[in-house]
Amino acid sequence: MADVEQEAAGTGEKRVTWAEAFFDLVFVFAITQISGLLHEDHGGGGLLRALVVFIPVYWCWVGTTVRANVRDVDNPAGRLGIFAVGLSGLFMALALPDAYGERGLLYGAAYWAARLVLFGAMISINGVWRGPYGIGAAISGPLLLAGGLLDGHPRLVLWAVAALVDLAGPTVLRSRLAVVAYHPGHLPERFGLLVLVALGESIVGTGAPVAAGRSLSGAELLAVAAAFTISCGLWWLYFVHASEAMRYAVTVAASRRDVIRRVFSYAHLVLVAGVIAVAVGFNETVARPGLALDPGTAGLLYGGCALYLATFGYTRWIMFRAVASTRLVAAAVLLALLPVVVRLPALGALVALAVLLAALNLVEHLRIGRAARRAAQRERPAGEGAVQTPAEQRCPAPELA
Repeated sequence: MADVEQEAAGTGEKRVTWAEAFFDLVFVFAITQISGLLHEDHGGGGLLRALVVFIPVYWCWVGTTVRANVRDVDNPAGRLGIFAVGLSGLFMALALPDAYGERGLLYGAAYWAARLVLFGAMISINGVWRGPYGIGAAISGPLLLAGGLLDGHPRLVLWAVAALVDLAGPTVLRSRLAVVAYHPGHLPERFGLLVLVALGESIVGTGAPVAAGRSLSGAELLAVAAAFTISCGLWWLYFVHASEAMRYAVTVAASRRDVIRRVFSYAHLVLVAGVIAVAVGFNETVARPGLALDPGTAGLLYGGCALYLATFGYTRWIMFRAVASTRLVAAAVLLALLPVVVRLPALGALVALAVLLAALNLVEHLRIGRAARRAAQRERPAGEGAVQTPAEQRCPAPELA
């Protein structure tokens, strides 16, 4: 949706409600089911099928989040609307393990129900039918339902078309969307929680296969430590070096609509997908630290991390028109290492990835420290007593990674 560039006068900062946090628990379960699909088949076809069913689930979450941002949902009607979408999302998650089999109709019907609820909740906004909510209710929802009535390749094709329609709608119809006022503090918090949900799946992927074993070897403990270090590295890249930059960018942007659409709605789809891939890679490796990696598992681990890092190159360019050189170089290094790591045991591949991410975070920490010192030196001649705002203190944009 297009935005009113300045928030309405007298509107305070909106915070995440408890109903939204409860709603996220459904998404936790849905991500677990997506991971299960990838665990069963992480070849090219498996990746495509998992992505096609992940996008509608993600888009329901985005629709609910945007609705909570532009509407007051901390009331009985608002909470019931969130819970109704949550129930639909739960049905979608239940259908995911056999979405391409006998549960396809349940998946499609549950998605359409969620889109109808969201459209009904936003229908009072003039012109909302021209945007993502109208598209979901009138086009992508019926397409998913129709796909559920088909079998095999036609189902995949219809669902892929529906996913593309959902993704393309906000961009294609950008100039004709409804006008709403966005709350800049709420969305960064919500999407940060979404990344945390995905990182939680990486913890499950690390611990569950080892806990299920009858014995626990030292090599397995080392593999768990390496996998956890990787998860910490991914967390650090987002929450220490990027999340505040995103909050800063959406606050000062000339067009909040564009930042929200590109940096949050689109980029976070890729960020979460990358973390899910890494989580499945953990599930395949930590309980078998001595076995060599197969190309698919190596692709999940190193390719998922590379995708995660490269996405920050996109977001930094959109926010500040600056190149995230360290992250892009690190992503290229990870991809270049793929032919090498398939010759290593799983433990070696995990340790190498953990070391690389730790080194990347250290390099960025040092670079940001130098940038902050240079900024402080530039400020000093203008006035020794100048006081920086919190945003300036915490986000020396565009220096932030």
